Amino acid sequence: MPRPAVEIAVQDVPGVRIALAEGADRIELCSALGLGGLTPSAGLLRAAVEAAEAASRPGFVHVLVRPRGGGFVYDEDELATTVADIRFARETGAAGVVIGALDDNGRIDLAAVERFVAAADGLAVTFHRALDIVTDPAAALDALADRGVTRVLTSGSASRSIDGVDVLASLAERAAGRIQVMAGGGVGVEDIPALTAAGVDAVHLSARDSVQGAPSGPGGGDAAYDITDPSVVRAAVAAARAAAGQAAGA
Repeated sequence: MPRPAVEIAVQDVPGVRIALAEGADRIELCSALGLGGLTPSAGLLRAAVEAAEAASRPGFVHVLVRPRGGGFVYDEDELATTVADIRFARETGAAGVVIGALDDNGRIDLAAVERFVAAADGLAVTFHRALDIVTDPAAALDALADRGVTRVLTSGSASRSIDGVDVLASLAERAAGRIQVMAGGGVGVEDIPALTAAGVDAVHLSARDSVQGAPSGPGGGDAAYDITDPSVVRAAVAAARAAAGQAAGA
């Protein structure tokens, strides 16, 4: 059994460099993880692509394209902004984009997905955890595969991936090589063996810690900010490798 890919959600250039140095397979580049993640800035995207190119890792940078927090039902202005950001990510040299949209009934907005895939124009496309809201994730998986989506990021409709491991196993079996299934949502290093045994293609985690910065003043928000913990990235990569080896030897 090949080891699952390890994807790290990062929010800054040091996080990109840590993920590269510690052996992650790719990153989801984003901002505002406290809101579930939003589209990163142009400067951050360019710096991430340059760092990956310098490390000869052309498939490394995947960009979250999400115009705002507060759910996944978007109006036309927000959809147009998402399409423009996807095109910018492609032009800047990203390897993939991470997208998602739902309709007013809580189903996948397939028309929006088709627009996003067209804008990606050959980039890898991941449908994010908006999948965990739909009532029939198996049917949604089929629909996304039919529309050229590369992978889905899902917790198996649970708060944490480890609690949705049975659904993840079912989705991985149903995918049958048509689309990848990536486990994400509260993933801890200790969960990776069970997620690997479920047959997922990848695991996704933020590997983040919080540090206290300088006082930001009344208008600057919380002085604490997130960093990427290299020890967690290193441990996740090692756990994925070990879990795959154990499965192969079983």
